[in-house]
Amino acid sequence: MGAVAAVPRLVLASASPRRLDLLRQVAVEPAAVDPADLDEAPRRGELPAPHAARLAEEKARLVAGRHPGCIVIGADTVVACGRRILPKAETEADARRCLELLSGRRHRVHGGLCVVAPDGRARARLVTTIVTFKRLEPREIDAYVASGEWRGKAGGYAVQGRAAAFVRALCGSYSNVVGLPLFETCAVLKGLGWPGL
Repeated sequence: MGAVAAVPRLVLASASPRRLDLLRQVAVEPAAVDPADLDEAPRRGELPAPHAARLAEEKARLVAGRHPGCIVIGADTVVACGRRILPKAETEADARRCLELLSGRRHRVHGGLCVVAPDGRARARLVTTIVTFKRLEPREIDAYVASGEWRGKAGGYAVQGRAAAFVRALCGSYSNVVGLPLFETCAVLKGLGWPGL
């Protein structure tokens, strides 16, 4: 009988606990989590969607170099209002500016995904979800900022938390807004022959 091929280890190139939780939700358990830790600043003139796609690929390739023989998932989430890339909120002022900008408006969440196979093949996807916020009252913004839930979140909100009450409509992948488009991730893993699905 022939030898059974070893299943390649799966590595998540992200420090985001939300991405790990999402993978576990569909019974995908990475063997390791190794954040890429690269400069995520947009390049001059870079638009939101290409920015998300570039960062996902850079993260995946960088971490793949540290884990030969593994399958590496890289991802990036960018919240955009028009051509403007909103920050990952680090201060209350960041969060407040984001919420005031998104109030009563439609915005896009771009999810970049790149999976690098053990042989170096890379498969990339870009998923865009359209989210519409209701008009936020000042007291709602104050309460959300006081909650601290926005900290480190792209666009200053977490759709899976209290900010769900702000979402009037969502068109596209919900998991993409949380941090990882699960349908596309599973499809790419399956396409690359990962046997865990």
